[in-house]
Amino acid sequence: MLRALYRALWWIVAPLAVLRLFIRSRRERGYREHIGERFGHTAGRPRDDLAPLIWVHAVSVGETRAAEPLVEALLRARPDARLLVTHMTPSGRATGERLFGSRVARCYLPYDMPHTVRRFLRAWRPTLGIVMETEVWPTLLDECRRADVPLVLANARMSARSYRRAARFGGATREVFGGFSRVLAQSPADAQRLTALGARHVAVLGNLKFDMATPPDLVARGRAWRAAIGTRPVWVAASTREGEEGLILDALAAQATKDALLILVPRHPQRFDEVAALVERRGVRLARRSQWGGEAKPAAAPGPADMAPLPADVTVLLGDSMGELGAYYAAADVAFIGGSLLPLGGQNLIEACAVGVPVLIGPHVFNFAQATADAVAAGAAQQVSDSADLARVLDELFSDRGRRITMGAAASAFAARHRGTTERTVEVLRALMEA
Repeated sequence: MLRALYRALWWIVAPLAVLRLFIRSRRERGYREHIGERFGHTAGRPRDDLAPLIWVHAVSVGETRAAEPLVEALLRARPDARLLVTHMTPSGRATGERLFGSRVARCYLPYDMPHTVRRFLRAWRPTLGIVMETEVWPTLLDECRRADVPLVLANARMSARSYRRAARFGGATREVFGGFSRVLAQSPADAQRLTALGARHVAVLGNLKFDMATPPDLVARGRAWRAAIGTRPVWVAASTREGEEGLILDALAAQATKDALLILVPRHPQRFDEVAALVERRGVRLARRSQWGGEAKPAAAPGPADMAPLPADVTVLLGDSMGELGAYYAAADVAFIGGSLLPLGGQNLIEACAVGVPVLIGPHVFNFAQATADAVAAGAAQQVSDSADLARVLDELFSDRGRRITMGAAASAFAARHRGTTERTVEVLRALMEA
């Protein structure tokens, strides 16, 4: 009954979803492109192409970046296969294009309706499907099972909050989660919840995000920016969400360290102008990354001295660029991870740890609870309760260089200690394809 109701609702939701795409396209034009793909209309691959096709679904930017080490490993492990990467957002698609270029095919995953999913599967004929983290679509699972396409939930996580919501649907939930051929969980707690929801063949392999390497050129770029900024304290607020920037600006105003520079990096690019306007309304001098800085120079070329110094009266540098988060971390003395001051679940702190920067994170981390708890236990991160507490801890860290060095070293060691999930995941996928 629930399954029939779910499918019926999609006939109502689909036209509204298209309308929403056009509304969102006023801020991010990519939403009005490739709309046919959202209904399964895609060129697919030629009928005479008999190579195995591995399909990876990564909904948006975070999942696409988390999938990067896995996609690269699959390209190396199966040079005989083609790879398809699907997304749901234009920013995720753009990230995939930047990371993988023409080495993979790409399109949007269709809406979760039987005829659209069948059309997609007929066009691409995947040998194996891999969906990342929390992407559970009932009709997609049904149609993959009908088409004899094994579907794997990789880097799987299930927060306590999401578990309670899913468990309300009882047998229907168990039927859905039981449709995965394999579930590769990030942690024992995730595995326990997923098993309770009906998932079979569950294994704990760790978090793929630990295998995300920050490119050396990004680190060099961030170091060059730091030299051009000067000696004043620098902190980055990364992946901030709507409603959080005001709290972060409150923390900036409350700091005793009045010469500190805040690098403010909103998670969603369509909000760059909105956040810039918010900063300016506060009467704070703002500079935008898109209008300042540059690429790191080769060793033999002129160094950062030929970059324009950031004016000393600039208090906020807006990170209005894509693909440079590692550089922002490398330019900072301390990193605050957004999505955590409000009950939004937090964001990934692993990349900041890998760069070796001390990490602060708010109280709301239910989407990244295990990684946060492990980082705090390792001395790599510290949780703050609110914006006032954030200001207080920032002042403490800025006045204690030894503590910053200790936390940064612990962060690097923490990230290194948990690597290896990609290799374990590829072994499971290889066995599944050869079975």
